[in-house]
Amino acid sequence: MKVEYVNPFIESVYELFTTMLSAKATRRKAALSEGAGGGSEVTALIGWSGPARGTIALALPEETALSLAARLLSTEMKEVDETVMDAVSELVNIIAGGAKAKFSQSQGIGTIDLSLPTVIAGQYDVEYPSQTTWIEVPFDSDLGSFSLRVAFESVGSSSN
Repeated sequence: MKVEYVNPFIESVYELFTTMLSAKATRRKAALSEGAGGGSEVTALIGWSGPARGTIALALPEETALSLAARLLSTEMKEVDETVMDAVSELVNIIAGGAKAKFSQSQGIGTIDLSLPTVIAGQYDVEYPSQTTWIEVPFDSDLGSFSLRVAFESVGSSSN
């Protein structure tokens, strides 16, 4: 996986926070991760396919999920329910869609298709193939901390 492939996702997070949430997100140091799962959090996953493929995970502590959903929907949220799960699903969709457009413009990857987002909450483990490498980018924001996790590879390319 090329580390520069993470940049369009980071840019999309910044754009989402600035334009739709009227909040500020600050990136912390990125690191390799074992992927999505663990802890008591709300995680939205969305897959990619086409000339490049991978998975994006937006992992939020419950408090952050509630804050983001409340800001997005302009209403108070008290518990992680179907409405919050839908809002988190929409957030990962917006981030992935923004990154998809950036890849088409700047990376020369070509057309990428997105899967439907999946949202999971509570204590869980998600298993991925043993060769999957994730880059985790933690963020602090006005609405709480969260992490963006990206696994990405070019199909048919040996230069990762």
